[in-house]
Amino acid sequence: MDLQDKTIVVTGGTSGIGRAMVERFAKERPRGIAVVGRNTEAAVAIAEQVGGVAITADLTSEAEVQRVIAETEARFGPIDLFCSNAGFAQPAGLESPDEDWLHRWNIHVMAHVWAARALVPAMAARGEGYLLNTASVGGLLMVPGDVPYTVTKHAAVALAESLAVLYKGSGVRFSCLCPGVVETPMMATIDDDPVGRAVRAGGPSVEPDVVADAVVEGLRKEQFLILSQPEFQELSVGRAADRETYLDILSGQWSAAGGTAFGIPLR
Repeated sequence: MDLQDKTIVVTGGTSGIGRAMVERFAKERPRGIAVVGRNTEAAVAIAEQVGGVAITADLTSEAEVQRVIAETEARFGPIDLFCSNAGFAQPAGLESPDEDWLHRWNIHVMAHVWAARALVPAMAARGEGYLLNTASVGGLLMVPGDVPYTVTKHAAVALAESLAVLYKGSGVRFSCLCPGVVETPMMATIDDDPVGRAVRAGGPSVEPDVVADAVVEGLRKEQFLILSQPEFQELSVGRAADRETYLDILSGQWSAAGGTAFGIPLR
């Protein structure tokens, strides 16, 4: 996909990977970019920087996703590329209450569903359109110690795969972005947690602009899976080939990071 003269939406666009994508997309001379986030001041600042529009929204609500789409199209016309990128990280296990599970489910899965539900029919009617869903390398592998994150990111990958198959030949294209360890404010919030230590033990980190460059290249090639660090492709293949060894390795990383299950140190 060539981004020139395209209308683009980036949710979670005020920091980290989302902000890097907004800034990188702006270099491609799009028609307009909607910067979507919960922090109004940050969204306005970034939108002004790239000549876009700021939209404050809580994407755990279908009505809010629909409003983002309506406001963007009222300003710039039909959306060509919707980047469903908002995410949430707060390490949790089985003991996490249902409302926390539901929050992660809504932001990591249902926000993608709601965007697709609102956009895909019109895109298919036009014979063109693109949805980029941000999942995580944790959706291909796992994040030791963060059960809700791992489960919902796996679901996000499965959703993107399902849509890519279902709408093959319609003109609507889908990509699934699976970043690895990225130096973002969200990553910084878990650095002192066993989850953060275990994640960092799994591979090298990159800066958000590296991810944004990978996204632009992946969109140009219209490839389904976009990775920020190619080495995770090999890990994914290895996991599929020998799950027992993979789980043993992850268990070792979790234990070495000081991880526990329900407060019980692992031996």
